[in-house]
Amino acid sequence: MTTRRDFLTTLGAALGASALGCHRSVAAGGDTLTLGRVGIQLYTVRSLTSKDLEGTLASLAGIGFKEVEFAGYFGRTPAQIRSALTTNSLTSPSVHIPLPASDDSWKKSLDDAKAVGHEWVVVPWLDASQRPTSDGWGKFADRLTALATMAQARGLKFAYHNHDFELVKVGSATALDVLLTQTDPKLVDIEMDLYWVVKGGGDPLDFFKRYPTRFPLLHVKDATAAPERTMVDVGRGTIDFRKIFAQAKQSGQKHIYVEHDNPADPLLSATTSFKHLAALNF
Repeated sequence: MTTRRDFLTTLGAALGASALGCHRSVAAGGDTLTLGRVGIQLYTVRSLTSKDLEGTLASLAGIGFKEVEFAGYFGRTPAQIRSALTTNSLTSPSVHIPLPASDDSWKKSLDDAKAVGHEWVVVPWLDASQRPTSDGWGKFADRLTALATMAQARGLKFAYHNHDFELVKVGSATALDVLLTQTDPKLVDIEMDLYWVVKGGGDPLDFFKRYPTRFPLLHVKDATAAPERTMVDVGRGTIDFRKIFAQAKQSGQKHIYVEHDNPADPLLSATTSFKHLAALNF
């Protein structure tokens, strides 16, 4: 007999899983989770979106993606982006915006992001000239805090996306540790790129444990075995995504985005990764 307490416990777990972008189900092996929605970073299909954004969004929706993350708007206005998303029943929780040269340019980017309807703005990359020296990461953390403060004032959340160079040691820790410890968790999230953490010699689960709920956005791409750690489609490599997604509550996971930096066939790559993730139980 199911008691009220049992019902509320089950309901609470289901609502929690939904908030983390997961679905709870009872399979033959017991109570499991599946990903309720899968997104894609449009950088993966940039060779297509640069020619036909609307058609590419339609193709991605046809594959089964529910969310997309922009990296540029391809000459469209925020209103045109919103319309294209609505037409294809897609949402775009976040957008990549390069590190701004000035506060004024940042404010313009924030206004555009708000108009599109994004929830997060993400600084995705530092070119070699922008990367701090070993003792400069603390100052860079202050810069991220300032950008995040401006984003918050406009009702937006802020995140920083890592590559492998943030896994270099700064004293006894890594540069990513510095960013996590010297920014306010209420202001600065991290969009963890799982591939680049692994490529840099890190362990995503270790970061989740030490910095719980700081990783609401995840980039999902796979890696071959060490030492090469070549980027491959999701499911074609060695990263254990079941273990990673099983820690969704600890990581703070809310949205995941498939990505491949240089796929030979962008739509085939997207399809392969989507099918693997859609079938994953954890």
